[in-house]
Amino acid sequence: MLERRVYRIPKAGSIKNLKLQTETLSHPGADEVCVQVKAIGLNFADIFAIQGLYSATPKGPFIPGLEFSGEVIAVGERVEEWKVGDRVMGATKFGGYASHLNINHRYVIPLPGSWSFEEGAGFLVQGLTAYYALKELGNLKKGMTVLIHSAAGGVGILANRICKKYGAYTIGSVGRADKLEFLLNEEAYNAVILRDGNFYDKLKVTLGERPLHLIMECIGGKILKQGWQAMAPMGRMVVYGNASFTSHGSSPNYPRLIWKFLRRPKIDPLRLPTENKSLMGFNLIYLYEQTDMMHQLLGELQSLDLKPQHIGHVFAFEAMHDAIRLFQQGKTVGKVVLRVGD
Repeated sequence: MLERRVYRIPKAGSIKNLKLQTETLSHPGADEVCVQVKAIGLNFADIFAIQGLYSATPKGPFIPGLEFSGEVIAVGERVEEWKVGDRVMGATKFGGYASHLNINHRYVIPLPGSWSFEEGAGFLVQGLTAYYALKELGNLKKGMTVLIHSAAGGVGILANRICKKYGAYTIGSVGRADKLEFLLNEEAYNAVILRDGNFYDKLKVTLGERPLHLIMECIGGKILKQGWQAMAPMGRMVVYGNASFTSHGSSPNYPRLIWKFLRRPKIDPLRLPTENKSLMGFNLIYLYEQTDMMHQLLGELQSLDLKPQHIGHVFAFEAMHDAIRLFQQGKTVGKVVLRVGD
């Protein structure tokens, strides 16, 4: 039996109830490996799950966390491709906020030799999200114009890099002016727009004569509606999140959420053939059980030879609540990662 540290919450509801505690971990099962976690990636889905706003949230006590990197310290009796000491990065259907974890051997892949553990912990969930949305659903092709919301976030940065590999023209949107220079200089977006009361007009000016073919939508509300209006016929909008429902507090503000829900944009399916536009949505966690598909997508993604994720903020494992608070405020650039151990 191994002693490990985990962040566990007795039930979804309040971030204040997420507590660091010590537990024992058994030897890995026959098809599992035990990973000593070195870094953990933070995702919006973690926050929504902790607050009970995520449909896939487990009932009762659970450990949040969807991605990690680390070293294999034990292998199950039927595992042949991994050995003790291998550096890996992995995805898990919750349970990632831990110093050690047992996981099926198919849910870890080699950490590239030149990548740090922090970079490994910031790649899988957001890389797969961006790639699946753009290629599988968005039918990304050369010459397309793509609008990427939350352009300075982990998904946004990787989405832009993927688009560049396919020769697409990218327009990013951000909620804070201090992120504009980073995106234009460091991530080579073709254009970046600050989301404010004039967003639609700015978008139309930026587009000029370009048709808007594809939108990576994760904001919701008026921004979703305005993007839909600006999108060209045959365009596709892929919804993978809704940041407008994010709470800055420990618990959800239900009156505000209800108000936002009632005022959400409504797209009439009867008008879709006339408008000739497509609206699609997905949640990566529902693909978790489709292991073969995940490996196929990962192979395609890795073949693009993207730079490692931009790591904007690193916290100690013990500072989980500080990391979550910063994440909630929308002040982050790139990936937020927690370093476990030394």
